[in-house]
Amino acid sequence: MTIAGLQAAIGYAFNDECLLERALTHSSYANERKSPHGSNERLEFLGDSVLGFLAAEFYYSNCPGKPEGALTKMRAAAVCEPALFAYAREIGLGEALLLGRGEIAMGGANRPSMVADAFEALLAAMYLDGGMEPCRAFVERFLREGVGIPVEDCKTALQQIIQQSPEESVDYVLVDEAGPDHDKVFVVEVRLHSNVLGTGRGRSKKLAEQAAAGEALKLMGVRG
Repeated sequence: MTIAGLQAAIGYAFNDECLLERALTHSSYANERKSPHGSNERLEFLGDSVLGFLAAEFYYSNCPGKPEGALTKMRAAAVCEPALFAYAREIGLGEALLLGRGEIAMGGANRPSMVADAFEALLAAMYLDGGMEPCRAFVERFLREGVGIPVEDCKTALQQIIQQSPEESVDYVLVDEAGPDHDKVFVVEVRLHSNVLGTGRGRSKKLAEQAAAGEALKLMGVRG
């Protein structure tokens, strides 16, 4: 993916593209090429804090009935490595990374830890370039999919409820998708037999499925 393509995917145009290039530069590439920008390790450190703050702020503002413990779990779920890897895959971040030859050979562009770290570095670069507001808009597009519930728990929680009747199971059906390739929105229904239990929207099929399961749980009174 090109620099221009990545900026289109994230919805932000950098004033200083050197910051973006640094965020994409893994230490293996920096060491091999003697990159004047250095690697993204320091940006990753800063991005971790920016992300943690924005996630805490988002859940605090959008989930007024949740106690501290629940908010802590939600933030942890939103900023864990699997979550960051999922966010990064949505914008094609792995394809844009600058990696050394050895890392390329070992499939570094698809390694969750490496891509998740680069997501944090990208967020830090955005913060240094444009301040907190573009970072907030960027992060909230992912967090808003699962307001009030840890995203990765919804499908599991719903399945556990349905499986109380061993012969029952739910199906997730893609009913619509719209938008350009870099900014698609998917609509998924979760169905029990012919009954629609919930409908969800997301920037990936997986997130749409989770949102549909979350709506089903809410309608059942399991989640607020």
